[in-house]
Amino acid sequence: MVAKCACTLQPIALALVFWGAGASAVLAQDIGQETPVSASAPLSAIDWLSATVKPAPLPLSPNASSPTATPPLGEAPVTGGVAAPEAITTTVLGGPSVDSVGLLPSAKTGYPAALWGAATAGEVSAAIAGLQTEGIPALHDLAITVLLAEADAPAMDNPAERGSVLLARVDKLLSIGALDQAFALIEAAGPATNADLFRRAFDVSLLMGQEDRACSEMRATRGLDIAPQTRVFCAARAGDWAGAKLILSTETALGDIAPVEAELLERFLDPEAFADPSLPAPPKPITPLIWRIYDALGETLPTGTLPIAFAHAELSIRAGWKAQAEAAERLARAAVLSPNQLLGIFTSQKPSASGGIWDRIAAFQTFDAAITAGDAGAVAAALPAAYGAMKSAELEVAFATLYGEALASLSLQGEAGDLAYELGLLSPAYERLAGDPAAGTPRGFLAGLARGDLAGQTATGDLGRAVAAGFAAPPLPDDLAQLAQSGNVGMGILAAIARIQTGLFGEDRAVTEGLALLRALGLESAARRTALELMILERRG
Repeated sequence: MVAKCACTLQPIALALVFWGAGASAVLAQDIGQETPVSASAPLSAIDWLSATVKPAPLPLSPNASSPTATPPLGEAPVTGGVAAPEAITTTVLGGPSVDSVGLLPSAKTGYPAALWGAATAGEVSAAIAGLQTEGIPALHDLAITVLLAEADAPAMDNPAERGSVLLARVDKLLSIGALDQAFALIEAAGPATNADLFRRAFDVSLLMGQEDRACSEMRATRGLDIAPQTRVFCAARAGDWAGAKLILSTETALGDIAPVEAELLERFLDPEAFADPSLPAPPKPITPLIWRIYDALGETLPTGTLPIAFAHAELSIRAGWKAQAEAAERLARAAVLSPNQLLGIFTSQKPSASGGIWDRIAAFQTFDAAITAGDAGAVAAALPAAYGAMKSAELEVAFATLYGEALASLSLQGEAGDLAYELGLLSPAYERLAGDPAAGTPRGFLAGLARGDLAGQTATGDLGRAVAAGFAAPPLPDDLAQLAQSGNVGMGILAAIARIQTGLFGEDRAVTEGLALLRALGLESAARRTALELMILERRG
């Protein structure tokens, strides 16, 4: 029997236990929304962040007082005086850097404290920004672990890079929808008095349906120039309608709120004042604050075409079941929703229609009822349709995590037995469930991968041969060999993931190199899981 859980989001602490993370963009200022830390600071690849902090005005002349821009994280701004060519900051010599902050200590990850070796902050940030984790859940989990790991901060080429690695990690987590982990990483870095961290924490709270938390953090934050849209929204949330209207009218008159946002906020504060109930088309990009305002006005914007982080907003019980289920599928496919949460949502009601997701839910529920009852015959009958439904949505690993071990205990035969064996190899218990099938058979090869020993096994197909070569300790290219020999585990992991992702598009040699590098770095379990998923999931691009 598989235990069911409530379909609401688990607390951050539980989410971190079950699901490690993954990482996207580099630093974090959107042009026109915030003053960059320095001319050389990279821009955020996330263009959907709410403009919760007002942009600092540019100096009018070389002799004008320099505005206070958001300093690199962990540094104090120097205000006043004559404008200098670059922002002036002070740094506590030898002080700890927020770039070392993590949620997973070395004792848990097994990574060295010097995770990034001799790589600089700029090199690490760029590698994280380019990280892709789609398709292979084992690689996704590995990437998330790296992003959440405690580690010594990389060396900086200049003080403006301070905090850039933390922001790169947070942005990558946001870009792949790992909101719990992103928020926890921000919290671990300390109070969000930095504009970059504040913006991200505020938006995560909005997407998780925790608007009051977001506004409480806004009121508790000092030293930031909060944007009027945010102040209006939070004043209304606190019941201060008169204050919200005053802020809106004043800031609109000053031109600090765009016309379409002003109209939305006016409708948010007094919807009955408008004879025409139709809302204006949403501005682009849609931000979490804009999404929440439309939701409050009763016209919830669908999240299917929005960045994956927005899918969390439709896990709320306020959303319809179909919207919940579609969001859960999307997040589970990206490996940022636990299989138990998917199970809770998929079994919370009975489908009232057919086609698409309804058929998947029906097949899932029929199978779940059979395996919960322990009826081997009913399981054998329901498994092909259920597994096929999960495969069509690329949810095989989540399905295997839920049912792999239970299926193995039923000793199924024929087609159901073959499917059960595959699911066992995709489950966390893959090594134990691999068994000892005959050498030279398809099952024998997969079992060899699960054990990390392909002696006597025969690989078939280009991908199978590429995978097998990765377990034969081939010589690595010079760049990868240097990473392995220097002990640069962090950059080595990112390089291995990148190689294997390239291999998904037909570069078989890249698969071999990526798997060999993982093993050279001592990441045997990650290499085995990745190899099994490459062979079973058929994710070739």
